[in-house]
Amino acid sequence: MAEKIEKKEKTPKAMRTPLRRFLDFLKNLLFAAIAALLIKTFLIETSRVPTGSMESTILVGDFLFVNKFIYGATSPRTIPFTNIVLPYFQMPAIREPERGDIVVFEYPGDRDELIPKSIDNYVKRCIGIPGDTIFIRDKVAFINGQEAWRPPHIQYLNPYTTPAGVANPRIFPKGSNFNEDNYGPVAVPKKGDIIPLTLSNIEAWRTIIDREFGRRVVTIEGNQILIDKKPVTSYTITKDYYFMIGDNRDDSADSRFWGFVPRDKVVGQAFFIYWSWNPAIPFSDFFNLLGSVRIGRIAKLVH
Repeated sequence: MAEKIEKKEKTPKAMRTPLRRFLDFLKNLLFAAIAALLIKTFLIETSRVPTGSMESTILVGDFLFVNKFIYGATSPRTIPFTNIVLPYFQMPAIREPERGDIVVFEYPGDRDELIPKSIDNYVKRCIGIPGDTIFIRDKVAFINGQEAWRPPHIQYLNPYTTPAGVANPRIFPKGSNFNEDNYGPVAVPKKGDIIPLTLSNIEAWRTIIDREFGRRVVTIEGNQILIDKKPVTSYTITKDYYFMIGDNRDDSADSRFWGFVPRDKVVGQAFFIYWSWNPAIPFSDFFNLLGSVRIGRIAKLVH
């Protein structure tokens, strides 16, 4: 005698109770939220451009997609909308940042700051990788003795050039006689570099050393330099660093002013404009703001 197999039919959508439909909606919403979180964490992040330091390559009011996985995506670094830093892990990188890349990174802080006042993402062009020597002569950048590639939309707003030897006290490193138009040479540190330390150069390296330790460790007692209370004559760099500069060379706060960007501050590569409008128009004036949308910049690759 053949056994009779009964099939349990699924409940038709029309017969689902309001509670069941609500629970299904919540489930779908949860899956969508998890997918969006994974994409934002490991693949693509969005970034808004608040300053004109990269004009005209990138304009104020451009909204960017940032490729995070190319340099090695990380788990969340901070609690959203706070400056609370989280422990994080990093995925393997496809490649390291290269000269000419437009890089999004966490601002390392002002020149003499141990920790920045707030955690902000900056976007600049990388012109120096670990081991490079940077030299700027009359606004023209040179890398390892060769004139650097000039971005197609590079611009110089100030026709006047500050002469070499006229020191800007805000420039990096502290105590140098550089200015933003005539700068260097400076060597971009790489992991493993051994830096001889003297009383004449310690101020140039103090903040980098302190940041690598995560606290103030450099002191001077008489004619002796101490790191973490131990007398030293040299220091071995523990991270790779990069030199970042804006395409809008005369209106950019960049590595010339606040120093090198450590590898662990690199977030990703800016590559695509998905929206653009005039941010000077307040959101309360929504229709005029909407009318300011720059159609020609939407879906534009940046390079």
